Amino acid sequence: MTAVPIEGDIVVRRVPFEFPDDLDPVRNPGHHEWSHMLNGASLTMPYLEPFLIATLREAAKDIEDPEAVKGFCAQEGQHYRTHRRYNEVIKANGYAGLVEVEEAMKASWDRIRTRRSLTYRLAYSAGFESMTLGVTNWLVTDRCRLFAGSDTRVASFTLWHMVEEVGHKRVAFDAYQAACGGYWQRALGVFTGSWHVFWWSRKGCVAMLKADGKWRNARSRLKLWGRTGSFFTAILPGMLRSAMPGHDPRHEQDRPWVREWIAGFAAADPSVAPMLDTSHPDIPVPFPHERAA
Repeated sequence: MTAVPIEGDIVVRRVPFEFPDDLDPVRNPGHHEWSHMLNGASLTMPYLEPFLIATLREAAKDIEDPEAVKGFCAQEGQHYRTHRRYNEVIKANGYAGLVEVEEAMKASWDRIRTRRSLTYRLAYSAGFESMTLGVTNWLVTDRCRLFAGSDTRVASFTLWHMVEEVGHKRVAFDAYQAACGGYWQRALGVFTGSWHVFWWSRKGCVAMLKADGKWRNARSRLKLWGRTGSFFTAILPGMLRSAMPGHDPRHEQDRPWVREWIAGFAAADPSVAPMLDTSHPDIPVPFPHERAA
């Protein structure tokens, strides 16, 4: 087994996002279904991300420079704890039934962690992380259409998470290559990892739409299908590239907005949560340009 280096520093940003008790889970009143699609994804994070952390920590012994894994785990730890705080607010504001969905999620990831090989789990992790690059590019590129008029606190925390996915985009892939290698398992992991997370995100979304009495509404269902179609249209090209021989996430181009956000945060006060202006027609990075220079 040949160890490979994982280069570069990963910045752990402890961003103080706050979610008041009376926050509306329908983060954008004009896009009810889209709000719950994002909420469904948030619901998975306190179960998915500890799984990713445990998997990469197990593989760290086979990596020449495990510091990147430590950075990955620290970032993902910040993510899932923030999602957990947000999810508790969701449940407290009309969606207490999500507890049962969460229990099923936990059991599902526990089964994978205890019954599947490290190779499978690393392929799943690398595959899912590859898929998130497509999600990030979609959310950033179409941010005005997807987040205009939405709750700035929730939009800001969502895009912070996705920006950091770009920062550690290579780590799970390199960990798989170091500890396991092999093409076919990695390629399959792009689809098994991505589909598993999508499946549980959808479960949460559907549960919330049912609680709102919208699940049997034809117009609501069409809106959900339309946004789901946009999601797959946006991410499938990147997933297919990720499943090709010779793929390396380093070759995926970062969006300029992502780079501007990273530079802006580095020059800003880290004790202040970076809030997007979702009323601005361009939803710029949430830092004054002179401070990001």
